[in-house]
Amino acid sequence: MKVETISIKNIKVQQNHILKNILHLASTPNQNTAQYQQLTDTLNKIVATIEQICDNLQITPANLTNSSRKIYSWFKFLTEEQNLKLHLISTYRVQQITQQILSQVGQDVVEVMIEFTNLAGLYQGKRSSKVAYLKINEGFINASEEVLQALVRCMLLGKTSASTRLIREFASSEEYSSVLLDLDLIADVIAENPQGNFYNLNDLFDELNHEYFAANLVKPRLTWSQIKTYRKFGHYEPARDRVVMSTSLDHVNVPKFVAEFVLYHELLHKYHGTKWVNGKRMVHTTQFRTDERQFKLYAEADRWLKKLASHQS
Repeated sequence: MKVETISIKNIKVQQNHILKNILHLASTPNQNTAQYQQLTDTLNKIVATIEQICDNLQITPANLTNSSRKIYSWFKFLTEEQNLKLHLISTYRVQQITQQILSQVGQDVVEVMIEFTNLAGLYQGKRSSKVAYLKINEGFINASEEVLQALVRCMLLGKTSASTRLIREFASSEEYSSVLLDLDLIADVIAENPQGNFYNLNDLFDELNHEYFAANLVKPRLTWSQIKTYRKFGHYEPARDRVVMSTSLDHVNVPKFVAEFVLYHELLHKYHGTKWVNGKRMVHTTQFRTDERQFKLYAEADRWLKKLASHQS
């Protein structure tokens, strides 16, 4: 029996309200603690309400209409502290960059409206005599100053080859795809089963834990997902302590060491955690990359993943 998709009433109104609060909170480099807590409480309340509605209807958020599901996923994404923190920092940075660029080209300083959100494309921008309205894909919340400047220039002044190249390069990076995958997985229905058709993630974990972590790593939740990831085959979610692996690896034609390598990479994220440097989230530190290359068949696994990615894209 097919479950009908459900739309959440006034969810877009709630999102616009949250975006206004974020813009106000991000207007200064140091956020007001009380306002920050109020925003966090509001996000948690909205998410809990949507999940209760779904529960009452005996559905999951995956059964929401596309627009409701994307907004719900965005709300849920921001209930994780490090995501909200990065979102606010990036909103503030884009505000500052926009004012600087307008000043440099001799244009009047206008009201700047900025939205980092779960957008279908990379960015949208429009400008009137009084307001600069910039909408940016959530995937850019960990972008460098140079990439954010390129985004603002494209939206305010028009595209250039240099700016477009910078934007596209970042949109092809793991930092960008990691955020998009996180947003996708939030509403994905996952029966958390480590047993795939060919590989059991519990077995792979036990072998990796013994060989590379001296059997000291506490096992996270392990599951396969149907999400088509193209460039990214696994994802570690710190807030849920969960590794999600793409089923494209659970195939008779994919060697075991390839699935092991992806799982090993995600376990390194759990092992090393997240480092913050100058307001930027660093997940692939020098030590992370050094440890990653300790995998016994690193070069072969890397070649396999590149081949799989080229066949999927």
